[in-house]
Amino acid sequence: MTLELPSHTRVLVVGAGFGGLTVAAGLVRDGQADDVLVIERAGEVGGTWRQNTYPGCACDVPTTLYSLSFAPSPDWSHTFAEQPEIFDYLKEVATRTGVRARTVVDCELLEANWDDRAAVWRVRTSRGDLTADVVVAATGALSAPNIPAIAGLESFRGTVFHSASWNHDHDLTGERIAVVGTGASAVQFVPRIVDRVRRVTVFQRTASWVIPRTNRRRGATEKRVYRRFPLTQKMSRGLVYLQREGYVVVFAYLTWLLPLFALVARGYLRRQVSDPVLRRNLTPSFTIGCKRMLLSNDWLATLDRDDVDVVASGLTRVTPTGVIGEDGVERAVDTIIFGTGFTPTEPPVARRVRGTDGRTLAEHWDGSPSAHRGMTVHGFPNLFLMYGPNTNLGHSSIVYMLESQAAYVTAALAHMAAAGLVSVDVSALAQDEYSGRMEAALRSTVWNRGGCASWYLDSRGRNSVMWPTFTWRYRSRLRRFDAENYRTVARARTDAPA
Repeated sequence: MTLELPSHTRVLVVGAGFGGLTVAAGLVRDGQADDVLVIERAGEVGGTWRQNTYPGCACDVPTTLYSLSFAPSPDWSHTFAEQPEIFDYLKEVATRTGVRARTVVDCELLEANWDDRAAVWRVRTSRGDLTADVVVAATGALSAPNIPAIAGLESFRGTVFHSASWNHDHDLTGERIAVVGTGASAVQFVPRIVDRVRRVTVFQRTASWVIPRTNRRRGATEKRVYRRFPLTQKMSRGLVYLQREGYVVVFAYLTWLLPLFALVARGYLRRQVSDPVLRRNLTPSFTIGCKRMLLSNDWLATLDRDDVDVVASGLTRVTPTGVIGEDGVERAVDTIIFGTGFTPTEPPVARRVRGTDGRTLAEHWDGSPSAHRGMTVHGFPNLFLMYGPNTNLGHSSIVYMLESQAAYVTAALAHMAAAGLVSVDVSALAQDEYSGRMEAALRSTVWNRGGCASWYLDSRGRNSVMWPTFTWRYRSRLRRFDAENYRTVARARTDAPA
């Protein structure tokens, strides 16, 4: 049965990926689910794990940790699960937690405007209008594929698509393929398609550090132990968490140790690539860790194949039948695949939400996002961001951060109910002070000082993406709702004498 869009809801969650499912499930567990609605622009839950279906799509964080603590699964087939398995997991979680029954699918947020007089959000969707007391934007930071503006692209007679919108109807067999980008997606799909295509030309603007991925198949005995003794799986999750937190010690504090990591990566490169010229082109010029390290056991060896060309420059122009790099050479291709990532500092939802002064969140940020505790923005009352500014990680699981944020939303709603509040709006001072602390903490990290041009840096050159320290510190800050940093408006009394 299809859920109908109501005229009003207390809490509107936008997006049904990891973030939306986490916060909605948290409200259900806390007993606040009577008036919670989730809207999802697609026809199914799952977010990025529904959308990204390219060959080899997998998580680069061990799935024991890249999963919800309140919904553990003993049945993961590998250390690093692939997309179909994670997608199935999220669908099962949505059903088991009761979130699916509160989700309207094929319902895209078009616009949300804050009505200060009525203290509600007036929301327009592709399936109708409604109002909401509180909006939780859980549309993700990596939801808008980035296709760069390339001269002549519209004239290309072949097939073009982004890895995040993989064209499964198009048969690549025997084709000449141009791959633009060498990031986390390309390292997964290129090795999966190379055996069935005629030739692959990879355009690499910037080399990335690559280290092996210690992936293994989990046996039936291990799964039985986890199923029968759930504590063992919790212990395994804890050990993985501690190991991943160890990375931040080097990335943020003891950065002088990073050359040791680079030695390991250089040794791996030497073992995988025989051609010295190719090795030189595949060796990054920035400090390891400045960009997210890529985990792969077959990427470098794939690039060393005779039927794979690496153009150590960007794609500059497209002709009707080919592609031209900065070297000026035209190469005939049949299909162009962009593995050029996303635009996390310019999330589309920011252009659809208007605050107290009528400006959109994007206009308010002006290319450099900031938010108090990565979640609330002055001038946008009763709006909470999941996966907001300065909450991304270079070392651990974003799911841990999302669970921390969900707890903060739950605490905020409980406080509003107990205190009889109709709105909470973080003060400009609190937001500015928090952003200042983030900038100061990031200043000495490898993400700021590593010498790379990463997607962590926004249009002003400010790192508005990364969380600068241990994730447990973020969780500790979000354990309670800090009402003292908010301007609050109480509900008008209706029981006063006439």
